[in-house]
Amino acid sequence: MTDDSKKEPEETPEETPEQATDAEATHTEATDAEATDGEQTAAESGDTLDSAEAAEPLSADDEALLDAAANDLVADYREQAARAQAELVNFRTRVERDRVANREAVVAEVIRSLLPALDDLARAEKHGDLEGSPLEIVATKIRGSFERYGLRSVGVVGEPFDPHFHEAVVHLPSAEVEVETVHDVIETGYALGDRLVRAAKVAVSSPES
Repeated sequence: MTDDSKKEPEETPEETPEQATDAEATHTEATDAEATDGEQTAAESGDTLDSAEAAEPLSADDEALLDAAANDLVADYREQAARAQAELVNFRTRVERDRVANREAVVAEVIRSLLPALDDLARAEKHGDLEGSPLEIVATKIRGSFERYGLRSVGVVGEPFDPHFHEAVVHLPSAEVEVETVHDVIETGYALGDRLVRAAKVAVSSPES
């Protein structure tokens, strides 16, 4: 008696090289066909979207909103440019003003240190000691140099008393004046432009009470 369970399994016929090549070619053709179908589908979808976009132009309200936004942006840029220009002009003005003020302060300090020499020349001139002497030429040159820097004398007999430029040393009641007036200049004052270098010491005639 033969045992069927001990039968050997049937052998599967081996695939020939020609059959393997045909199978690979068939798979490649199927893959290419699927890719082509996908590309066509994507292209059709893109054409559909493009057509939809082309078919939906901006409404008048949308265009108005875009125009308004563009105008606001341009106006904002112009305002910023104008503000920057104004700030630059103000900065230049401040720099120039500070430069002039610093220059006047330095010149005023130099002149203030030389005022005692000017006072000596003024007193000598008042007593007639400068006339015809070499010092007369020196005094003229010194005063001319200071005048080129804007120096001017302060304190003239007969002018109204101004506490901003005059220092009253003595008050003399007088019936001849209606307001306080410079009666005599004891020491000449000096100013450089609007900057007072030294107040003039004066005697003041005051109206009688």
